[in-house]
Parts: sequence; structure tokens; C-alpha cells
Amino acid sequence: MQTPNFRVDGQRALVTGGSRGIGFFAAIALAQAGAKVTLAARSIATLESAAEEFKKAGFECEILQLDVTDPIAVDASLGAREPFQILVNNAGMNRPKHLVDVKNEDIDAVFDLNIKAAFYVTRKVTQQLLAAKLPGSIINISSQMGLVGSPRRTLYCASKHALEGMTKALAWELGTANIRVNTICPTFIETDMTAPMFEDKAFRSWVIDKIALGRLGQPDEIMGSIVFLASPASSLITGSALVLDGGWSAA
Repeated sequence: MQTPNFRVDGQRALVTGGSRGIGFFAAIALAQAGAKVTLAARSIATLESAAEEFKKAGFECEILQLDVTDPIAVDASLGAREPFQILVNNAGMNRPKHLVDVKNEDIDAVFDLNIKAAFYVTRKVTQQLLAAKLPGSIINISSQMGLVGSPRRTLYCASKHALEGMTKALAWELGTANIRVNTICPTFIETDMTAPMFEDKAFRSWVIDKIALGRLGQPDEIMGSIVFLASPASSLITGSALVLDGGWSAA
């Protein structure tokens, strides 16, 4: 009997929304575990900045300027590359509002990025894995809001609950091809995206009161779960949600 293998040496990994925040830390974690990482994002400036940070940390990465909400661009760009055995669907957004204030453009924007983009990228990555007869691990960055509900999160919860459903269906569809599909469900993480929310001291206090650990999550705290789900150490796990919510959903 051997200690589980947490390495992913030589495997090609794609991280969407990988130039900052959770995506960047996920990418660094995979690089540390031996993966050949490609960062995908819309902004070439943030991608180049992320690549510089990779170099400072002693790693290399490829960068890919890509609008993942564009299915034609996704198919063309990923179709021109070798298969990715690890996919982290991290690109996402939130527009917190009461239901009565949600506009049609909010619905389109959130579902385009949180669900449709993940569908487009996963579809192309899966097509290539199946054609090459390669195993794979698809990791969808969901949220605790994919498991529970919360005020002013109707739209976000709808998108993340949909992502959970897609993940479970794909686990069954791809299991016999040895392609595993799981989600990671973090609580509120301090990132550039969430920073404006926490300028409201009352909201920050409300969030922390809901977390059993009594604090917000940090981006580096997602790194271990990324490596675990990408690696052979989680070889029997598919269709599951790995919950990193500090105890939020235990209440």
C-alpha cells in the first residue's frame, strides 16, 4: 500500500479566469503539482501580469486570450491545441440584487459566464479527450450558493445550482471514459471580485457570522482541493461537491 499520489506531472491543465483571484491560485497549485498550465482570460494585460507572477514563483505557463462566452472562439481556440487532461472552469461573476431589481441583461451576463461558458469549454475539452482516449479531471468552481440559498443571490444561486446539476449529469455520462467531473464550493473568498462587497461593514459582519470558522476564506485555501481533485488521490470521486465553506452549510 502506498501513499496516494497528489502529483499531476506532465498533464496539460486549462484554467479559465486564470489570470487572478481563485483561478490564479488554482493555476499555481497545479503548476506546483507538475502540470503544464494554460491560463485563459479575456484581458491580455491581466494574463501577461499573471505570467510574470508565475515566473517570479519559479514556474512557466501559457496564456490564452479567450472569451469563453463565445462558443465559436472556444471551439476554434481549444481545437487548435492538444487535449487538456485537467480543466478548471473558474470564470464566473455575480450581480447581487433583489429579484425585483434583476434586469434581463443581468440574467444574460451571469448565465452566459457562469453556465454557458462552462458548458462550451467542457464540451470542447471533452470532445478532445474522448477522441484521444485520455482520462481527465474536470473541476467546476461552484459556490456554497450552489447548495443553499441567500438573500439577493437568486440569480447567482440559480446559475450555481445549474452548474451542480451539469456536473452530476456529466459524471454519469463520462465515467466509463475515466473522465471525472466534480465541483468545488467555496464560501466568500477575499478577491478583487468580492472586495467591493466587503466595503460594507454590515455585510461583512453578516457573512462572517454565517461562517463557523469566524472569518472569510483566502484564495490560497482553495489550492489543496484543486490538486486533490485533479490528481490520482481522488480517483474514486466524481459527481461530487467538495465544500470549502468554513461551516456555512452546517448550520
